[in-house]
Amino acid sequence: MLKIAFDPIYCHPLPKGPNGEPHRFPMLKYELIPEQLLYEGTCTTENFFSPGELNERWILGVHTLEYWEDLKNQRISDKMVRRIGFPLSQRLIERETRIAQGTIECCHFAFSYGVSMNVAGGTHHAYADRGEGFCLLNDVAIASNYLLENQLSKKILVIDLDVHQGNGTAVIFQNEPRVFTFSMHGKDNYPLHKEISDLDIPLPTGTTDEVYLKLLAETLPSLIEQQKPDFTFYISGVDILETDKLGHLKVSQEGCRRRDELVFEQCKKHQLPVVVAMGGGYSPRIADIVEAHCNTYRVAQEMYF
Repeated sequence: MLKIAFDPIYCHPLPKGPNGEPHRFPMLKYELIPEQLLYEGTCTTENFFSPGELNERWILGVHTLEYWEDLKNQRISDKMVRRIGFPLSQRLIERETRIAQGTIECCHFAFSYGVSMNVAGGTHHAYADRGEGFCLLNDVAIASNYLLENQLSKKILVIDLDVHQGNGTAVIFQNEPRVFTFSMHGKDNYPLHKEISDLDIPLPTGTTDEVYLKLLAETLPSLIEQQKPDFTFYISGVDILETDKLGHLKVSQEGCRRRDELVFEQCKKHQLPVVVAMGGGYSPRIADIVEAHCNTYRVAQEMYF
């Protein structure tokens, strides 16, 4: 059974901006994705689970004590708050911890069923000592550390196909040979300064389906053969869409769906458990975002169950 982490706190409303405008980050998608999957019959309520509480031990295995103490006590600098892009609140911090716990719990379901998914997550811009880009805690890094510390995995592959480079994840694991970070992202996109992943593929502005899928199909199989991971995290951002206002690529809905198929095909072929985190999506029409994200769940259901 496909098990999906979801909690209502994922969609909690953010305060409005200084001029009374709604916050630009489309929080609504976290509510609409489960609703659509249930409405169309792709999933039932049995597919969804609510994550528990996150033990601070796993946070501190990745993030510095100083940063975590400042974050949970809401005393981080105004500059960092601006870099994060969210108005800081206790509710937001709780949301981030619940997302990370959801990704951890997904790992166990992935061992049992081959794949598991988190409606949120993919907070790859969070560094050990700071947050930025809508990311406070790095859920994939926390879950990776959990697997390694509990000797549940010996080699992890992070497949980050969000349009923005997984800069925080790259730095967190730069000296950890048991985690291989692969990021295929927009060359001319945020973050302006790119970190060094184990493998980076920067894509030029305007990259189309044909180029994108050819690169992925040429890269991923050989990468798995070379690295021989025993566990995979897949950040499936849909900000690669041509409709995305921040992405700068020209990938269609069908191309995005085919991308998901390619990843799942390789994970299945190599019997790699995979945990999927949704990552970003910023198309002006929320329906475009939800449709692309829901395609990832549809493909997982079709291929695994």
